[in-house]
Amino acid sequence: MSPIPEIFEQCLTVKATDLDEQKHVNNVQYVQWIQDIAKAHWESKANPEILNKYFWVVIRHEIDYKKQAFLNEEIILRTFVGEHTHVTSIRNVHILNKETSKILVKAKSTWCLMDSTTKKPVKISEELLRVFYK
Repeated sequence: MSPIPEIFEQCLTVKATDLDEQKHVNNVQYVQWIQDIAKAHWESKANPEILNKYFWVVIRHEIDYKKQAFLNEEIILRTFVGEHTHVTSIRNVHILNKETSKILVKAKSTWCLMDSTTKKPVKISEELLRVFYK
């Protein structure tokens, strides 16, 4: 396995429903996007057998809010996996302003791999790790 993680990206445009009373993106919306990009990456890489056998749950989010985003701004959600233990994986997410490339949010989330049948943590195999690397 190559030690270089695959970078997965999605772009979106800030909508009115993403904003808070100060008219910038609500912090809760960033958390939702952090989870959405992680799920999209997983679902784009894992085959149907793996998707049926396992799922991930968040056990920790660390989020640094750097800059604000506003209505109609285009942003990039960028994610990649980092370190892992037997049952957990660190996922990094950077949210950037598409026009300026400035980082709006940096997040590091710890996810635990779960068995779909037992609903208990399960060891992350080399096969599963490979789906996230080039």
